[in-house]
Amino acid sequence: MIFTFFWVYIIFGGCTEPFSPDIPFSDSLLVVDATITNELKNHEVFLSRSTQGDEEPDLESNATVRIVDDSQQQFSFTETETGTYVSDVMFGAEPNRSYRLLITTASGREYASSPAVLPPQTTEIADVYAERTTTESGLDGMGIFVNSFDPTGNSIYYKYEYEETYKIIAPRWVPFGFAIINENPLIVDVRSRQGQRICFASEESNTIILTNTSGVGEDRVTDFNIRFINRDDYIISHRYSVLVKQFVLSREAFEFYEKLQDFSGVESLFSDSQPGFIVGNIFPQDSGNDRVVGIFEVSSVSEKRLFFNYSDFFPGEDLPPFVDDCPPGSTSAPESEELLRLIRANTISFSNFNQNPSPGQGRWFVQPRVCGDCTALGTEAIPDFWEE
Repeated sequence: MIFTFFWVYIIFGGCTEPFSPDIPFSDSLLVVDATITNELKNHEVFLSRSTQGDEEPDLESNATVRIVDDSQQQFSFTETETGTYVSDVMFGAEPNRSYRLLITTASGREYASSPAVLPPQTTEIADVYAERTTTESGLDGMGIFVNSFDPTGNSIYYKYEYEETYKIIAPRWVPFGFAIINENPLIVDVRSRQGQRICFASEESNTIILTNTSGVGEDRVTDFNIRFINRDDYIISHRYSVLVKQFVLSREAFEFYEKLQDFSGVESLFSDSQPGFIVGNIFPQDSGNDRVVGIFEVSSVSEKRLFFNYSDFFPGEDLPPFVDDCPPGSTSAPESEELLRLIRANTISFSNFNQNPSPGQGRWFVQPRVCGDCTALGTEAIPDFWEE
C-alpha cells in the first residue's frame, strides 16, 4: 500500500490539462514495509526503491536486515526472494520490550528505526459478521462488519486487513478435454477428464482501513464496515470466506497511516492542506539527507474468520454475472494449426461435440478456457481452513 505515494503520474496522465503537483520526488527513495506482531511466526520485511510514474518499483536486494530489542537480542532476516526478507527464527513481539529495525543496503548505506514498542493487547475482535446492505449511492451488496471492545480503554487506534477466499465453479464444465495426439500430422482428440470444475481463489486487502475511538465515551468499535462487495461481483456467487485481522497500533503508526491514506486520495491534491513528504520512523545513520518511505510497526493483532453462501442472503435470486458470458457452443473448431496454438496457449476449453458439422467446421465446439476450466481463476487445492 505504501507505493500509493507514487501514483500521481498515473492519475493525471489522461487529464485534458496536465496537472503537476509540487511533490518532492527522489530518483531512488528506500521504501520499507516492516511490521512485527505478537504472533509467533516468521516475520517479513519488504524493501524496494521508489520509481516515478507507472514504472514498477525496484526491489532492494542483498541487504542485511535485523531487528534488535532493548536487551540486545537480535533477530536476523534472510532474503527468500528479491526484496523479501524473512526472519530466520519464529518470534513474537513481547510486552515491555522495545524493538528497532536495522538495515544495511548492498551499497553499504545504513538505516535504523526509532524504538517501537508493542501496544497493550487488551482487546480482541468480538465479532465479524456479514449483512446485505445498500450503499449511499444505491449499490446492493454484502457488507463485512467488525465489532470489538477494550474495557480498559488502552487500544484506541486500529488498523484492519483481510484475506478473502471464495469458491469458483466453472459454469460450463464438461467431463471432457482436448488432447494433442500428434503434431505432424496434426491429430487432436477429446478425452475424458476429472477435476477443473471447482476451484478456490484468495485475495488480500490492498487499501488502508483505519478507525479510532479517541474522544468517544468508550473504547468500542461498533459495526465498522471494512469491506463492501457489490452483489454483481462473481466472488460471492457460491461460498465466500474472509479472515479479518485487527491491529492495535501506536498513535505514531496510526498517524502515519492516516496521512498516507489522505495522500492517496485524489482530492488531497487540490486541498489547501498538502501533506507533502510523509515522515515515518526510519532514518539514515550517516550524514546523508536521503529519506525513507515507510514505517517500522510493532502491533498486537487478533483475527476472526467468517463464512457465508450467496443463497443465505439472496435466496432464489440469480447468481452474479460470471467473468465471461460463456455462450453455449460458441465456436466450431476444425483441426488446424490455429486450434493447436489455442490449445497450447491454454486459452480455450472443450465445450461440446459438433454432431453435424457444416463444411469448414470441425468436430467440436470450443469456449473460452475460463468457462470450462476453473483453474483459469484459481486452484483446485482446498484450503486447510475451508468449511462447507
